[in-house]
Formats: sequence, C-alpha cells, structure tokens
Amino acid sequence: MLIFGIETSCDETACAIIKDGREVISNVVASQIKTHEIFGGVVPEVAAREHLDTINVVINETFENAKKDFNISPDDIDAFASTVGPGLVGCLLVGLNAAKTLSLCYDKPYIGVNHLQAHVCANFLESDLKPPFICLLVSGGHTQVIKVDDYDKQEIIASTIDDATGEVYDKAARLMGLSYPGGIKLDKLAQEGNK
Repeated sequence: MLIFGIETSCDETACAIIKDGREVISNVVASQIKTHEIFGGVVPEVAAREHLDTINVVINETFENAKKDFNISPDDIDAFASTVGPGLVGCLLVGLNAAKTLSLCYDKPYIGVNHLQAHVCANFLESDLKPPFICLLVSGGHTQVIKVDDYDKQEIIASTIDDATGEVYDKAARLMGLSYPGGIKLDKLAQEGNK
C-alpha cells in the first residue's frame, strides 16, 4: 500500500510517500521560517500564499525522488491524503485541493487526515512501535496527553486549556529578545546553561 500525503497545516509544505504505513519512500519539506522570521511568528495569509508558491515544486520533487530511488510513479499510488485540520484554514485548503486534484487525476481514493492523530501515527514510521501506549503530543499549537488503544483508536486524556507549549516558547523567546522560531533558540540556550 502506497499513500501520498500532503501536509500544509501551518508553515511547512510537506509531501511524503509512505509504504504500508511504516516505510518512508520519499519525504520533501519546504520550510517558511525565513519568511515568518521578520514578523516574529506565522502570519496565516502569508503562510497560505507560500504554500501556493511551493506546493507543485514539493509534489514534483517527492515523485522524482520516489522514481529515482524506488521506481515508483504516480500511477503506483493507492491513495492520496492531506491534513484537513486542525490548522490554519487557508493553508489547509492548499494541501486539501492539491491532494483531491491528484486523487481525481489518477482515479484513486482521497483520505482526509487529522493533524494531531498524524503526529501520534508518525511514531510508527521506521519503527516497530505498536499500541497500546500513552503519547505526549507537543506541537506548535497543541499540547496533549493521548491514550493510544489501537491504530485508529485514540483518546485525549489531558490537554492545555490556554497556550500550547510551542506557543509559549515563541512568546518567551520574544520577551528575551530572541528571533522566531523561539523554541529552537531557547533549547539551544538551555543546552549551554548552568544546570
């Protein structure tokens, strides 16, 4: 089973081809950090426009890598998928429309993917991990503790009620005079700190 996935929920345009839910065949990511750095954070409208500018390039590069390394073409794909939420609406629409267009062009099924469930399922890539387990999800906009009973059965058992950890890092970094993205810079400073 080969799935072609598109992720455009925030500030990265990403495409991947995954075999049997575990093996990464091709993975291409275009970051928007340089663009949003001047604003001190992600500007939703700017992010959506960046996705529009890069989506076709990232899709083509993903297919080129798959062809070169595994002799896989678009006709070999079993289904096309994209993030449908949560995320920035304009950004999500870019990936959703691209994936739905590909599914129509190649007459393959389309799969809508929950962004947060995808974070949990990313742990299955290139690993032998199997449910059940407890997962701590720390994403830019979400912090949750999730009970994973099975591959398709997840229950949120705790979450933040205000800012997520990723947002707090960016805000704390800004107060300290550090540039965006703050989490990376704070982590680097912490490594150099006096324990």
